[in-house]
Amino acid sequence: MTIKKRLLLSNIAMVVIPVIGFLMIEIMMSYLILFVFDGEISLFLSLRFISLLIVLIVTNGLLTYFVAKSIIKPIQQLSNGAQEITKGNLDFSIEVKGKDEISELAETFEKMRQQLKETEELNERYEQNRKELIASISHDLKTPITSIKGYVNGIRDGVANTPEKMNKYIETISAKSNELDHLIDELFMYSKLNLNKIPFHYEKMDLKAYLEDYVDELRFDIQERGGTVHFQIEEGTDYIVEADREKINRVMSNVIDNSLKYMDKEEPQIEVTLKSDQSQVTVEIKDNGSGISEESLKQIFDQFYRTDESRNSSTGGSGIGLAIVKQIIENHGGNVWAESKEGIGTSVYLTLPKVGEHDEENTHY
Repeated sequence: MTIKKRLLLSNIAMVVIPVIGFLMIEIMMSYLILFVFDGEISLFLSLRFISLLIVLIVTNGLLTYFVAKSIIKPIQQLSNGAQEITKGNLDFSIEVKGKDEISELAETFEKMRQQLKETEELNERYEQNRKELIASISHDLKTPITSIKGYVNGIRDGVANTPEKMNKYIETISAKSNELDHLIDELFMYSKLNLNKIPFHYEKMDLKAYLEDYVDELRFDIQERGGTVHFQIEEGTDYIVEADREKINRVMSNVIDNSLKYMDKEEPQIEVTLKSDQSQVTVEIKDNGSGISEESLKQIFDQFYRTDESRNSSTGGSGIGLAIVKQIIENHGGNVWAESKEGIGTSVYLTLPKVGEHDEENTHY
């Protein structure tokens, strides 16, 4: 019941109830005067006045109490809630009863509190992620820098006292410098992707032709490692997508590099499978590595996540390669996920939306 209706009914009741009460008292008083008090008019008038006064006071008091209870109490509850929010406390709830304007206000207030609570929790997660990001960057930058400083000091102190040692030290410094350069490049790209500062140049792209060329180029590197790479088309006939070729190159390189870095087999095997349905094209990149635990599988696309808890960087991984993959694919309107069996291998799935034959080649920034 709305407040307007409630006030209207209470005003009507404040008139009707006293009138009915007065009439009932009038009848009772008339009976008492005629048969009990032998027609004493003065007593009758006094009792009638007192009775009327009592009826008015009781009626007004009861109606005021019930109206005040239904209006003032919810307002007081909202006031208390607002005071709690000003103190920074969001761990409370507003009880919503009824369907009047105050109940609607209370419901809106409660939704606002819940949204503020969610925003606060989200900000806390962002702050925690920021701290973890800074710690991770510091760790991953410090590791190669410390190594470079160690080898430079070794050369300066004359530890590399033979041409062979000197050559080994210089090669190590060069490798660590390249590792550092690669890490900075990945950090730079990831940061720009997060800030939407990297332009995407989309064009119509035949994924079938692209992957055939990519796998042919990859085959030599895999064979040098003693492994094999295969490309197969599972189903579908149309593989046209709208994509940024350079960014898709980065995606494929990051996924396959990640597979090879953590490969525990002497003969690495990479299988690239392409399939298509009415709305999207799916690429599966499968390896025969050690696999990933179910718990770790949920986090491999998070920034700076590595499946090894010690953050050992001996493999050269920065921990953001797959996070970059996720950012790029999602910017294309696609999805990325992984499936894995420990001891058998891991499959990374990439989906991209298809475009029709009528779509024109274009570039987006």
